[in-house]
Amino acid sequence: MKERKKLLAIILASVTSLAAITGCGQSPATSESDSKSQETATEAPASTNETKEEASTEEVTINFWHHYSAQSPENETLTTVLIPKFEEENPGIKVNAVSHEWADLHDKILISAQSDTLPDVARLDSAWIPEFQKMGILVPLNKEMSDYNDIAGGLLESAMSTAEIGGDNYGLALNTNTKILYYNVEALSEAGIAVPKTMDEFADACKKLSGTNANGQQVWGYDEPGLSGWNLCPFIWSMGGSLTNEDQTKATGYLNSKETVAAIEMFANLYKENAITGWNSGDIPMTDGFGTGRYVMLLEGPWKVAELAGAYPDFKYETAPVPAGDGGSISVLGGEDISMFNSANKDAAWKFMKFMTSEYAQVEMAKCGQIPVNKTALETDTVKDADFAPYIEQLQTAKSRPTVACWSEFDSELAAAVTEVVNGDKTAQEAMDELAAKVDTLLAE
Repeated sequence: MKERKKLLAIILASVTSLAAITGCGQSPATSESDSKSQETATEAPASTNETKEEASTEEVTINFWHHYSAQSPENETLTTVLIPKFEEENPGIKVNAVSHEWADLHDKILISAQSDTLPDVARLDSAWIPEFQKMGILVPLNKEMSDYNDIAGGLLESAMSTAEIGGDNYGLALNTNTKILYYNVEALSEAGIAVPKTMDEFADACKKLSGTNANGQQVWGYDEPGLSGWNLCPFIWSMGGSLTNEDQTKATGYLNSKETVAAIEMFANLYKENAITGWNSGDIPMTDGFGTGRYVMLLEGPWKVAELAGAYPDFKYETAPVPAGDGGSISVLGGEDISMFNSANKDAAWKFMKFMTSEYAQVEMAKCGQIPVNKTALETDTVKDADFAPYIEQLQTAKSRPTVACWSEFDSELAAAVTEVVNGDKTAQEAMDELAAKVDTLLAE
């Protein structure tokens, strides 16, 4: 416990020293962690400007779109603890929270921007902020909210940098995270396999741990529920590859480098040998597959602890750093921002945003596995006693995905290209060469 508290105590320094942290994200072949939610509330159309200018004495309803899983502890806390508390403290303001699939939320915002039906507030993958800012649909909070500096000053600077573009701030950091290796203790022990510390050991373990169990069911060494940047970056980076140059202006020579290609080839080969799975329609959901022993290893974030405790309380697992390659042990930086749209009822929306980043709300979400960005919340016993230490350790070397306006299209193209490789339609080199050329064009626009 002392060691865990010691590690948690360094979060302010360790996370603050990071470069811009981008959010956990997925795409067509998506990661379960943030893309497993479904709509759980009646989706009220965004109010017209006339409605939003009604007298303050009338009740106001703000629409909050997010991608917490419909069945997750986070969504349960949001709907049964946080929103009731906010409404109690702010008479006359109601919150209509609507859960979406991760990819659906991004696309719904694009569509809603065209029809002037955007919500007031949304929990956004921070990788989306540059794209939405370029569209002109986000409120520059530092210009329009008089107490912005006071609120922003209470949040981690590195996390806040994810919403800063051109000197203006388009959101408040809501949480930060990264992914580490989860493994089935019993399965590795019975197979006589040590926890993989290198990428070579990881690939070998995936093969040896795959096969059939005593019930004749297929078992896979590793589960990866997506083939997008959020899913692939830890492997690409750890194996010495990259997506772009440092200036994020060019992909050719990086996205199709021998190191990046080798990472994609590893995935394709393991898939051909039936050693990994997870991204195809009909595959066992990650939590169920892991908790029932069908998946032996996976990379996931702190939210998985609460999910496993709720669904499979007797299941024994442990965690370890991302297996290292020539590039080191590098995971992907995750996190979300909460942003306001130009069509919002700004006073009510701002109150809700401040509440969601308050010490109270951040501590409640920490109980569900969300690493807080509120500095005061980080010093509470609840957070210090939480088992965040392995994630804080991994954050020391974690990297952000490209912070470019075209990231969503870039990410979709990446998933499509890698899908072609694992399906055997193209070689990894062919697919990455074509992808790099496409991304060069996107980055130049």
